[in-house]
This record gives sequence, structure tokens and C-alpha cells, in this order.
Amino acid sequence: MVERLERRKDELESSRARLASTLSETAALQLNLGRYDEALEAIGDAVDCYRLLEVDHPDAYLPDLASALSTLSNRLGDLGRTEEALTAIEESFAIYRRLAADTPARFEPDLASSLNNLSNRLSDAGRNLEALTAIEESFAIYRRLAADTPARFEPDLALSLNNLANGLLDAGRNPEALTAIEESVAIRRRLAADNPARFEPDLALSLNNLANGLAAAGRNPEALTAIEESVAIR
Repeated sequence: MVERLERRKDELESSRARLASTLSETAALQLNLGRYDEALEAIGDAVDCYRLLEVDHPDAYLPDLASALSTLSNRLGDLGRTEEALTAIEESFAIYRRLAADTPARFEPDLASSLNNLSNRLSDAGRNLEALTAIEESFAIYRRLAADTPARFEPDLALSLNNLANGLLDAGRNPEALTAIEESVAIRRRLAADNPARFEPDLALSLNNLANGLAAAGRNPEALTAIEESVAIR
């Protein structure tokens, strides 16, 4: 009897894990189709499944729960549900913080990504100083990772620099913001030269932010040149 119950429990766990994975994939497909409410429902159900799974097997399912929570935060943010989005990413970040402390080689990239998303959600909530602190830590991690593995992490470094520049501008730290966005543009320009289909949209975004930084510094002719290049790419 006990053996049969254990087997049924294992079968239930396996089925729940497959369901959670399928729900996560479904949420991604629905997002691509612009079906935001359905994508939110699917990823919310996936989070519920992973919560049940990680109770008995945290080592196996905590990373999946953290990832699903991050996705849930993004979908809630898309729908303007700012406080719920912030709650979800705070939980995701807390999990990744613990995981990265134990296994940095595996989980530091996820921690940096969650810090980036946390910064965005804090900014949406008007908590700009906390948002800046989060993106500064994300940037510091990506700086280290990109120094060791540039091919993998330079795109993430450029993104964090772009977001760091926005946070610094919001804080009135214009010279530092300009330095950050200039580096982001330089990285994305290199990446776009090698792979324009993938990286030109990112370059256009950084050029737009560069124009903002230059304008804030009173360098209007250079700001105009940057925004004209951004428009040309778009």
C-alpha cells in the first residue's frame, strides 16, 4: 500500500511538473499573439504549480518558481498592475539571491536579470532611488560576467548600462548617465555591426537615450545627430 501511494505521489508530481512547463510555454505563445490576459492567466497557473512542487523538492523547483515569478511580474507590468508586479519580482529576486549565494556560477546571471527587472518595477512604482540601487548591482554583476565571457554577456551588459543611464538621469546625475549610455551605444554598435538583424533595434534604443543624455548636458547638436541616427535605423 505504501509503495503504491509513493508511486502515485511520484506520478502526480511528474504530471504537475509537465503541466507547469506547458503553462509557461503557453504563456509565451499567447504573449507573442498579443493575448496578454490569457498569457497572465497561464503564467499565474504555472507559478501555482511550481509553488506546490517546491514544497517537497525546493532544490529541483525553486529555480523554475523564480523564473515563472519573473515572467508573471513582466505580464502584470504589461497590464499596469504595478504593485502586484513588484511583489512578484521581489519574491523572484529573493529566491535568486539565495540561489546565487550557494551556486554563483549557475545563478548570478539570473540574479542580475532579476535585479534589472526589479529596477524596472521599482521605477514604475515611483521608487527611483531603490530602482537605481538595483540596476547598479545588476550592472556590477554583468560587468564581471562580460569580462569573463563577453560573447555571452555583452548584450546584457549593454542593456544594464542603458537602464543604469536612465536611473542616473532620473537622479540628476547627468555626467555619469552620459558615460553609461555612451558605453552602451559603443557595445551595441559593435554587436549590430556583426548581427544587425538582432542588435540594430537595441542600438536605436540606446541612441535615443544617448540623445536624451546629450540634451541634458546642453550638447544639442550632438543630441540631434544621435536621434537622427536612431530614427534612420528604426
